[in-house]
Amino acid sequence: MRQKNWRLVIAGCFFIAAALGFYFVMQSIAPSSTDPVMAMQIAGRVVGIVTGVSLVMILVGLIGKKA
Repeated sequence: MRQKNWRLVIAGCFFIAAALGFYFVMQSIAPSSTDPVMAMQIAGRVVGIVTGVSLVMILVGLIGKKA
């Protein structure tokens, strides 16, 4: 039987929420930037990478380790 690692699952969910919060904050900041398109492209890349890593953390946490 495998034991789930709930710390990884909770951390992954937290990082997804933080990434989405960062994206929405950047949406409000970007119009005042000198290059708003580039600012949102960078923010989108960062959010995508963090979300991808977080999903892997959640999957690894749910798979767990051998007890």
